[in-house]
Amino acid sequence: MSIQRILELDARLSARLRVAERPGILRTLATLLAHSGDSWFWWPAMGLLWWLGDGFWSAWGRNLLIAIAALAALVLAIKFLVRRRRPEGEWGAIYRSTDPHSFPSGHAARAFLIALLAAGLGPGWLALVLWLWAPLVALARVAMGVHYLSDIIAGVLIGLLAGGIGLELM
Repeated sequence: MSIQRILELDARLSARLRVAERPGILRTLATLLAHSGDSWFWWPAMGLLWWLGDGFWSAWGRNLLIAIAALAALVLAIKFLVRRRRPEGEWGAIYRSTDPHSFPSGHAARAFLIALLAAGLGPGWLALVLWLWAPLVALARVAMGVHYLSDIIAGVLIGLLAGGIGLELM
């Protein structure tokens, strides 16, 4: 199978998951989940946790903030090497204007990095919640039309790899 056929299949499968143009509860949930992985939310949240948290939570916030920043640099470098355009669409104008490249998905990478670090650093209840949340964020990015399935698969793999390295270093 040629790369062109793989990309066409990827586009077709991704389009089937898309709900961005369909009003309703699925679109509302996908919108909330797609935004819940935004870096503008996670960076200040972990910074505040580092600054205001007690011993465990302060260290947790610091470690996640450092890991998220390092991952962002890696994902951005890959995006500028690959330069795959985002799927056409209206939703997600902020993403389309600030980051026109879709491969790999930074949201998927970040969500799975956070889930893996939570599993390795605790607490268990938070890890469980984040492992349920991470795949929903990744799929919501496809549902809202700002990524293809292959973008999130690559993002998941990068996030898990980065999380594994992070756990070794922390």
